[in-house]
This record gives sequence, structure tokens and C-alpha cells, in this order.
Amino acid sequence: MQPNSTPSPKCDLLRSCGKYHVLVGVTGSVAALKLPVLVSQLFEIPEVDVRVVTTEHARHFYNPEEVAVTVYSDKDEWELWTQRSDPVLHIELRRWADLLVIAPLDANTLGKIASGICDNLLTCVVRAWDISRPLLFCPAVNTAMWQHPITAKQVASLKDFGYVEIPCIAKKLVCGDEGKGAMAEVLTIVDAVKQYRQKFVETPCAQHF
Repeated sequence: MQPNSTPSPKCDLLRSCGKYHVLVGVTGSVAALKLPVLVSQLFEIPEVDVRVVTTEHARHFYNPEEVAVTVYSDKDEWELWTQRSDPVLHIELRRWADLLVIAPLDANTLGKIASGICDNLLTCVVRAWDISRPLLFCPAVNTAMWQHPITAKQVASLKDFGYVEIPCIAKKLVCGDEGKGAMAEVLTIVDAVKQYRQKFVETPCAQHF
């Protein structure tokens, strides 16, 4: 399989016992430029398999040629479904994944998820997500946006759903502003995934299907 190709989910999204399937969602924050590094470091975790779901705006910030896994986008949802018997991509991705980590989660997608909006592939995966499986979200927004009162309410809504926040950090942002709002360090995100992967190892494989 060539990197970034999009074969049928029937072929590319087969689950294998013993593997921990990590789905990475990436949204339109400048922190999306860290996607290649995040994917690379996730593969350093033993027995981990990775796929990526991207929003269209996220594509502006990273080079797909540097992401050595299949990257799914909105067009794949519609191109893969042509008749009633065809698989529905956002459902196949939800079934495949043991863990979903959205890194970065921009303000726009944060608001959509908090409100239940599902108007692209990633938000459809989230809306169909099996809440018995972990969903981690890594906010990445401008400091002024982070400080807006609606942000705390939206983050709280996601936590109420059972999703786990990997908190943003304070630093000088690419826009020049300085303060809280930057995505957590890649190492912090990978360490969180490692913890859930360890719990997976300690659970009989049959329970994950």
C-alpha cells in the first residue's frame, strides 16, 4: 500500500488481534504542522497501527507526503459510497479504531463537536463514536479565543461526553501572541496514548471487537 492512498475500507481497515488501532483527527490549526512527527512517534509504540482523518482546512498546514499512513478526507467519504451495499467510511473508521485522538482540535471543530454538528468526515466519526472507547482531544487555539467564555463551556461539554482533554499549554504562538492556547507537546500526547494502549494490552482481545 502506498502512503496516502485510499483503498476500500474493507481492505485497509481490517482489525488484527493484538494491534492497538489509533485514529488521529487533525483540524485547521497551525499546530497541524506537527502531524508528521505525531504519527511517526505513535508508530514507536509497540503494536500500534495508525490512520489519519483530516479536515480540509488542516491540509493547509502539513505536507501529506510526510505522513506515512493513509490519510482520509471528506472526498473519500463520498467516493467510497456509491450504492446501498457499500461501506460508510465514518462508520468503518469508528469500528476500526480503539482510540481517537484529535490533535490539534481547533476552535471551529471544538464548537461543532460540543453542539453535535457532523458536517465533515471527522465530525461524523466523532458523532458515531463508541463512547466506551477513549477519545482524547488536544485544543489548539489563539490565546484570545481560548480566553473567550464560550471555550470553557465547550470544553466542559466534551468532558461531560466522557472525552479526555489533553490541556493546551502557554507559549509564544505562531501569530505572535503569547499565552495559553498552544497544543500540548507531541511527547505528552504520545504518552497519553501509551497509557491507554497499556490498558488495552491488559484486556482480552475479544472485548475490542
